[in-house]
Amino acid sequence: MKLYTKGGDKGRTSLIGGERVRKTDVRVEAYGTADELQANIAYLADRMAHEAALAPYVDDCRKVCSLLMTSCSLLALGSHCEYNIPQLTDENIAWLEGRIDALQDGLKPIEYFTIPGGCELSSLCHICRTVCRRAERRAIEAAENYDIDKNVLVLLNRLSDYLYALCRTITERLEAEEVLWQP
Repeated sequence: MKLYTKGGDKGRTSLIGGERVRKTDVRVEAYGTADELQANIAYLADRMAHEAALAPYVDDCRKVCSLLMTSCSLLALGSHCEYNIPQLTDENIAWLEGRIDALQDGLKPIEYFTIPGGCELSSLCHICRTVCRRAERRAIEAAENYDIDKNVLVLLNRLSDYLYALCRTITERLEAEEVLWQP
């Protein structure tokens, strides 16, 4: 089987279930941005794997990538599709919330907003965080027009919080400067 089908040459693609839509369809934008986020988090995990102080967070990122793949599948479902797609469960959300709490418990409180920077890995994590927020906006837009699993929206919302806490944790573990906004 060839990788290319030529089916998208005129700006259309298929959703899961066969429904053909424009490549600019809000669902395509949503799962495409979630896919971009997944790739960025995988890169972050690969880079963190080289830092012993960050090794505990690599597995978190790998699990998040799996949850994002599920989210992409749910966002790519065509209307009236009967495919059996894995679901995002309340337990998945609770796991992520637990990871956020664990990260927060190890950090000192701050009084000002954090500005991206301080070290390369923290900046990369901030890129993931901002892509996550864009993915959430695209998923919300899709949910305004289509039946989108509510846990996709919850996951993306919590994930940006997780990534913020991870940014701060990376900075602390690598003993980098935490850049704070000084208005």
